[in-house]
Amino acid sequence: MATDRRKAILEAAARVIARRGVRGLRMEELATEAGVSTALLYYHFKDRAGILRNTLEFISDRADRYTSEEEYPDGPLDARQELEQTLLLEFQDLPEVRENSTAWGELRASAIFEPELRGDLAGATLAWIHDVADLLGRIRPTAPAPTLTASAERLTALLEGLSTRWLSGALPLSHARELTREAVTVELERLDR
Repeated sequence: MATDRRKAILEAAARVIARRGVRGLRMEELATEAGVSTALLYYHFKDRAGILRNTLEFISDRADRYTSEEEYPDGPLDARQELEQTLLLEFQDLPEVRENSTAWGELRASAIFEPELRGDLAGATLAWIHDVADLLGRIRPTAPAPTLTASAERLTALLEGLSTRWLSGALPLSHARELTREAVTVELERLDR
């Protein structure tokens, strides 16, 4: 029961952050959105910073699920296809993905002004970079680890920038996906040098 309420609060926090931003997150509105009392928010998360840190972890875990649990009717993907799919699944015109990407971008931007978010954000970003570097390493197994990590960092930064442009309406979804595919090709060619 406590786990269900905690999850409901985190789902509500992601919705409110995606809708109003971190600065617009008010405990009373979050409690109403989650269908709980404000006292229960403080019971589970202690303070606003605790809600933000846990929401960051929640949306990171949710993104891991929708970028890695895809079933493919034609069988397993090769390493390059898996890398591309992992990156491209960040660009889906689905409410959960749009909400998640919006909340992630908002939390990332807010870390500039809220230093207590920086460590958690850095950790979540580093985990993603390591996942991408691992996929790159499966494609180019002889590439040195620092080179794979640098490539993964560039792809991650590109993905975050494209996501912001897509969500703000400055970039069509199809073009964001095309640029991502091209970036994978460029990075793989770079790893061949």
